[in-house]
Amino acid sequence: MSFRLFSNDLKDGEQMPQAQVFNGMGHSGGNRSPHLAWEGAPEGTKSFVVTLYDPDAPTGSGWWHWAVANIPANAKELTAGSGSGKGLPAGAIQTRTDFGVPGYGGAAPPPGRLHHYIFTVHALKVEHLDVDEKASGAMVGFMTNMNSLGKATLTVTYGK
Repeated sequence: MSFRLFSNDLKDGEQMPQAQVFNGMGHSGGNRSPHLAWEGAPEGTKSFVVTLYDPDAPTGSGWWHWAVANIPANAKELTAGSGSGKGLPAGAIQTRTDFGVPGYGGAAPPPGRLHHYIFTVHALKVEHLDVDEKASGAMVGFMTNMNSLGKATLTVTYGK
């Protein structure tokens, strides 16, 4: 079985529902993190990291919308709304996004073009990343990629 990420709330390649869009910056979405589930993790997986990244943000470096680190290896999903901090697997932490705070921050692109929102679950060879709630998306990404056994993605789009 190959490593795969799926959702009850999102469909790969389709538009992000309003429930997952940011509430602010000119948007009036629900800002609710979606249900995400995975299966077929590589052998030897000791933990997971889940990220949400927009490579199309006009920043020169994209935009980190969500990062959840230190998800235990026995976890198989993040429930809808867990980006608020409630319902995360024991030991998992959310780190700082480009909104400046930990937790889920939905799509909030400026008008004019379609953006791609890449949800990724990373399987890691370590049980724990040495990060806290203040760690940037770039730091989480660096440490994740240094310890990766594999990843699975789901991409949705959104634009005004």
